Amino acid sequence: MTAPDGLSGPVPVRATSIRRRVLGLALVVLALAAGAVALFLRDYAGRAADEAFDRLLAASALSIAGAVQVEGGRVVVELPIASLAMLGSDGDRVFYVVEQPNGAFVTGYDDLGAGLPPASDDEPVFADRSYRGEPVRIATIGRLTSASEAAGWVTIRVGETRLARSRLAAEIFNTAVLPLVGLLALSLALVWLGVQRAFAPLADLEAELRRRPSEDLSPVSVPVPVEVGHLVEALNGFMQRLDSIMRTLSSVVADAAHQVRTPLASLRAQAEVALDERDFDRLRERVVKIHNNAVVASDLINQLLMEAIVAHRIETREVAPLAIGTVIDDVLQRLDAKAAARVGVTIADGARDLVVMGDRLALREMLGNLVDNALDYTGGPVSITADATPAGIRLAVSDRGPGIADDEKAAVLERFRRGRSGGARPGSGLGLSIVRTVVEAHGGRIALLDRDGGGLVARIDLKAEAPARLGSPKGGRGGRMLAAMAAVAVFGLVASGGRSDAGETSRYPAPHPPDEHGPVLMIAGATSTPLFAAFIHDFQIVRPDVAVLYDEIETLPLYEAVVAGTVPEGTDLIISSASDLQVKLANDGFARAYESPQTEALPAWARWRDEVFGFTFEPAVILYNRALVPEADRPRSHLGLIRLLESDPDRFRGRVGTYDIAASGVGQMLAAQDAVISSNFWRLAHALGQVDVRLSGSSPELIDLVSDGGLALAYNVLGSYAFARQADDPRFGIVIPDDYALVLTRTALIPRTANDPRLAEAFLDYLLSPRGQAIAAGTTALGAVVPGSHGQWTAERIAEEASGIIQPVALGPALLVGLDQERKGRLYEAWGKLVAGP
Repeated sequence: MTAPDGLSGPVPVRATSIRRRVLGLALVVLALAAGAVALFLRDYAGRAADEAFDRLLAASALSIAGAVQVEGGRVVVELPIASLAMLGSDGDRVFYVVEQPNGAFVTGYDDLGAGLPPASDDEPVFADRSYRGEPVRIATIGRLTSASEAAGWVTIRVGETRLARSRLAAEIFNTAVLPLVGLLALSLALVWLGVQRAFAPLADLEAELRRRPSEDLSPVSVPVPVEVGHLVEALNGFMQRLDSIMRTLSSVVADAAHQVRTPLASLRAQAEVALDERDFDRLRERVVKIHNNAVVASDLINQLLMEAIVAHRIETREVAPLAIGTVIDDVLQRLDAKAAARVGVTIADGARDLVVMGDRLALREMLGNLVDNALDYTGGPVSITADATPAGIRLAVSDRGPGIADDEKAAVLERFRRGRSGGARPGSGLGLSIVRTVVEAHGGRIALLDRDGGGLVARIDLKAEAPARLGSPKGGRGGRMLAAMAAVAVFGLVASGGRSDAGETSRYPAPHPPDEHGPVLMIAGATSTPLFAAFIHDFQIVRPDVAVLYDEIETLPLYEAVVAGTVPEGTDLIISSASDLQVKLANDGFARAYESPQTEALPAWARWRDEVFGFTFEPAVILYNRALVPEADRPRSHLGLIRLLESDPDRFRGRVGTYDIAASGVGQMLAAQDAVISSNFWRLAHALGQVDVRLSGSSPELIDLVSDGGLALAYNVLGSYAFARQADDPRFGIVIPDDYALVLTRTALIPRTANDPRLAEAFLDYLLSPRGQAIAAGTTALGAVVPGSHGQWTAERIAEEASGIIQPVALGPALLVGLDQERKGRLYEAWGKLVAGP
């Protein structure tokens, strides 16, 4: 016969209170009504936000359409600055495209209109699309043009991501939903008050139960509402059962105490008799009895302790996947050699791969008790078999002992119960009770069966399954180690001269590397290496565990390398003085966003989309050689420079220099900004052409030429380089123009392909920290852009040095206008004609 299924014990479940159930039902009804209203409000907020921003989007498209012209049978357009400046106010990315009537590309993003029909009239049409990984709202408008005898509609599309729309929609929704939330809260409060009053009698029942002493388990007699009568009846029944369990527990404790007391009392009595015994043979007989009683007491105590340990481990559910062979091996290892030789083990092939989710000690004790009993009750062999079953695994321990009578098989599984076949053999009556407890805790069954030919078979069925395959770990330390090894390999390549097109490369080993695979920060930048090294060395004081690899690349090649994916692999940070190119990289989805207290401290004009961050304050200045241009002749403004060149072109022929806007991203951006701000820019360009201006790709080269006397004047030089050099070289002077001075900020950008973004973020935070800004305001003279910084070259001190207007070049979509292919082409064409002369 088999014992019934058993589990480790029910898990108590806390019932929901009546108050909460009633409140929950009311909440569901109110929530459904509020949800319907909220959906309406959300839809309204979205439509209202779209309507507001669609007007801006249409105005942008119309301003571009107004600039469309036909020249030589070809559509041309020079983007107005305002066309993109009016967009992107909340960090939205901005895209545009202009297409000819036949669909040919003119300028902008050539894939923006994919899947959209061409314009057929001048009414704006709006569409939602996903573009470069973000949802975009696109306005399409037509501009009718006529060339010769043909006419057609030029298609203009302007797209903007939905960040600002989403924020406005959220603001509208939140404002509208607040009264709804208040009404919902008021309704719930009224329902709760009604429930409290309706179920006040239950408080009396609670008070009655709390006043009772812990030993009082008598039925509750307090009057209760009819609605909870069944609950009180169930409670009274539970207390009755609990009272019965407590009495049973007391009885068990008493039984245990009695079971231990009996062998101990016998042991003491035998010892006292032995003390008075003078006959050696009788004394030996007494000692044998003392030993037997000691063995009984010891076995009983061990079994009681083991029962307690097993019960504790089962309660704490310390389970792990175990092969049944492991449990059998544990049992055999506990036996002495003579006993182990009597035990035979047979594990079927189908059972070898099965595992049991269980506690190893408890399962070992379960099987060990069965084997010990079998060995004690038979002088012959004992067999252990394991076979697979549809539900799991079946263990059987068989012997040729006296067996157990059918009417005792259920009883011997109880505590302190032994069968008649035990006779005078010592035993506690706990072994099979422990076996049953373990089996039931593991969701199994135990059966005591008669063995054919005599003896007993103890059969146990347990749940088991095939072992799960363990997946290999992903990422983690291994991935970071591979990245570090790749950086070390790049270092080796640089040391051997293996880099071909990345420009000058410098390595700064970690002062205190944690190990050979420590963190490596890879930076690609257009800043002069000796100048930027000051930041790197100071950063390594803060982070001595970090090695730095710095690739110096000119602004335009750097931008092109990022777009083409040929920037040094694993580069973590991009540094460039061409902030318009950095903004375009971010606008086109090449940058990773980052926010921190340091980035939040930046002026609004020096941060865009939390992706492009300015960290310097660098005015564009005019340089002059003191020996070639007396102080009285030095130009103090843009107009002053024009008049000086126009008044004596032969004096300055070949002796004036400026940026080559076709080779330098900074030069191109400065020229584009000058063209927007100054009505005299093209007059200045003509004057430069008349004196055969010398063009250069970098500020340091222009400074060297002015200092050495190769040039008398240099226009639009970055003041940061000039300020740093002037401290040691008094041969040239610096003029911050009195009319206006453009201020650039050198920008940092974390590319999406960064190998270690967190390390890049740490370096960015350092650049914007008081420590990093002190370097910018100190010997590097790059200028500190963060307000409140300390040093000689802070934004505030530089502004005090200037007599005119300080005009920072703000980071944002307006910079994209200067990079438009058509507008840039016209700038290059006009610049080339004027500078090269007739």
